[in-house]
Amino acid sequence: MNTQTMGKDLVVTGLKDFDLKHIFDCGQCFRWNADADGSYTGVALGRALKIRQSGDTVTLFDTSEKDFQNVWRGYFDLDRDYGGIKKALAADDVMRKAVEYGGGIRILNQDLWETVVSFIISASNNIPRIKGIIERLCALYGSEIEYGGEIYYSFPDFETLSRLKTEDLAPIRAGFRDKYIIDAARRFASGDIDEKYIRSLDAEGAKRELMRINGVGNKVANCILLFGLSHTEAFPVDVWIKRIMEYCYFEGETSIGAVSEFAEKKFGSLGGFAQQYLFFYAREEKIGLQ
Repeated sequence: MNTQTMGKDLVVTGLKDFDLKHIFDCGQCFRWNADADGSYTGVALGRALKIRQSGDTVTLFDTSEKDFQNVWRGYFDLDRDYGGIKKALAADDVMRKAVEYGGGIRILNQDLWETVVSFIISASNNIPRIKGIIERLCALYGSEIEYGGEIYYSFPDFETLSRLKTEDLAPIRAGFRDKYIIDAARRFASGDIDEKYIRSLDAEGAKRELMRINGVGNKVANCILLFGLSHTEAFPVDVWIKRIMEYCYFEGETSIGAVSEFAEKKFGSLGGFAQQYLFFYAREEKIGLQ
């Protein structure tokens, strides 16, 4: 991987196992949108970015080398050997197909607080609606970010949201999730939920802490572990993933608990990567939607 500054833009060449569509369409994030020219624009970690890919070359528009090294390199998980991960998983016939479909996936290293709220919102919801709720939340209570002649909004911090009443979130149209967002914000703001402490725990300990937040059940907690805390062994299971796993590995209907136990034994520390490849594969092939 090499970087070169070209005017106000940064060009990264020699990227392997990297595909923007795979990364942004595998269910792990909600603030990136495809543009008409094939690029993507989004907001993460308090910054807006337009990014475009051509083969193994990626252009980050209006971005400095410093921001790339300090923010985007880690966010896009560029220092992890995904070739080795894919090789290990592809020993399984099902995973080999899944890896072929989503071979450019990288698990983003997202802000913990944003991840908590985003996946609370995701419960019993679909991706277009999740994205709409999050954008309305950011426009109402986030800070303005000027980028490329446009105004974007940061994800609102927990201090801001902790001072709100549930009815203040009515405009974002999150329904029953409003009270969960407020509960999470107040727990973070009071120190009842502490990021530094959670990061010091193993996956099981962190999961127990997260599940003290109203609206954070087993699946949402596993999503937060994977996307906000880098616990790559986490294997989130919702109804769709359950159907995918039944289709690929079981001879009939089985419980979510059995699916989780199977995934833990089969994929181990690579569970999160396996889940993302399977999610993208199933979405593309519409497996489990019947």
